[in-house]
Amino acid sequence: MREQDAIDLVCSLFEVPTSCFYTYLKRKGRTAPDQVLLRSEVKRLFTASRAAAGSRTLVKMMQAEGHQVGRFKVRELMKEAGLICKQPGAHAYKTATVERPDIPNILDRNFRVGEPNRVWCGDITYIWAGNRWCYLAAVIDLYSRRLVGWAMSQTADAELVTKALDMAWEQRGRPTGVLFHSDQGCQYGSRKFRQRLWRYRIKQSMSRRGNCWDNAPMERLFRSLKSEWVPSIGYTTLSAAKRDISLYLMDYYNWRRPHQHNNGESPANAENRLYLLSGIS
Repeated sequence: MREQDAIDLVCSLFEVPTSCFYTYLKRKGRTAPDQVLLRSEVKRLFTASRAAAGSRTLVKMMQAEGHQVGRFKVRELMKEAGLICKQPGAHAYKTATVERPDIPNILDRNFRVGEPNRVWCGDITYIWAGNRWCYLAAVIDLYSRRLVGWAMSQTADAELVTKALDMAWEQRGRPTGVLFHSDQGCQYGSRKFRQRLWRYRIKQSMSRRGNCWDNAPMERLFRSLKSEWVPSIGYTTLSAAKRDISLYLMDYYNWRRPHQHNNGESPANAENRLYLLSGIS
């Protein structure tokens, strides 16, 4: 049987004109210019996120740049380009109820804050750099989840968390009346750190012992940092770690990464929108 006869037979069985079949063949080999542009944008943003951005994040990032695209379209483009994000799965955490008697849990998981510089959260995590663990202390403003202060050191001591607090206080214009929330780490209960809070007129709040949910925004920041940005083998030196983590925290996370808490806006843009609407300077 000739190839043409086979095509005629199949088309007649499905009651499809042979002209439609040949039109489909011509269209199948072509890619629309708009499709090529969108695919290149998806690849660019995916690469900029170090393979961490999924379809939801990419949709927000593309819409912020003026592209009219939905999540299913982005999924299709990711599949065509062979892009697979590296977000980790769910994790089970233990809970506890014991508060520190002299520093109560004032925040009590009230993570919705009406304006900036009302509640800050802080925590410490570890990063492999060189041939040892190094430590990162960070402070975020709970209103927009913006990173406002950070410090890195080879020692997880009171000096480390105090440096992060100093940076936050200076960068935010030396505000007073702020509530600072953290876990019950010894660094945050040290005399040095508490004296610095007193000097800045900042009130202190601490999570219940062993209850990471009481400081969930900080846990989420560190999870994003490690799953999206930090190399799986760590860094060669502490200075290299500082440069790369600074790029993530102060640029990508604060200014470009969409945040679900801010309805898809980055923390810095969410704050700027508040100032624009309210006239706050």
